[in-house]
Amino acid sequence: MSTQDFRVRIAASVVASDGVIAYPTEAVWGLGCNPWSEVAVRRLLRLKARPESKGLILVAASMQQFDWLLHDLPLAQKSRLQLSWPGATTWLVPHHNRVPAWISGANNSVALRVSSHPRVQALCAAINSPIVSTSANLSGRREARHLFQVYQQFGGGLDYVLSGSLGGNIRPSTIRDLLTDTLVRPG
Repeated sequence: MSTQDFRVRIAASVVASDGVIAYPTEAVWGLGCNPWSEVAVRRLLRLKARPESKGLILVAASMQQFDWLLHDLPLAQKSRLQLSWPGATTWLVPHHNRVPAWISGANNSVALRVSSHPRVQALCAAINSPIVSTSANLSGRREARHLFQVYQQFGGGLDYVLSGSLGGNIRPSTIRDLLTDTLVRPG
């Protein structure tokens, strides 16, 4: 087993044990945890000083990891997702009460992305589930682009840091609404 594989397994174990981790993404450092653990998500929100009402992104290794949410979408909408994933496009998708409020916040949709970053893909594959993905920064501050910035903002508050390099993207993911194709945040 390679050192990278070993580190991914440790990160997966920490996430499965309701821990909060930092990890590299396509453009910035991210924070993640088990989306099905209210304890872990609330801890992540406290660390970031982020209100629950805003909602969080779920990131996955493949579109199949979202089948439980996407199975009844019209073919045209599924095709739109397939054309953009894996990649740096996050889609707001109606959740039909299939995700907990600590993930969706005050929204009728949930933010979903299939990452193209090899570390994120390996982590989600090891867990066999999507994870929470939010930028590693205190609310209102700039996203961490360097590991030292993650440590400056969160110190010992994290359970694990999955080392690695950021991808080549300059900006965080684009966010679009799947129903209206409206651009919510440019990438």
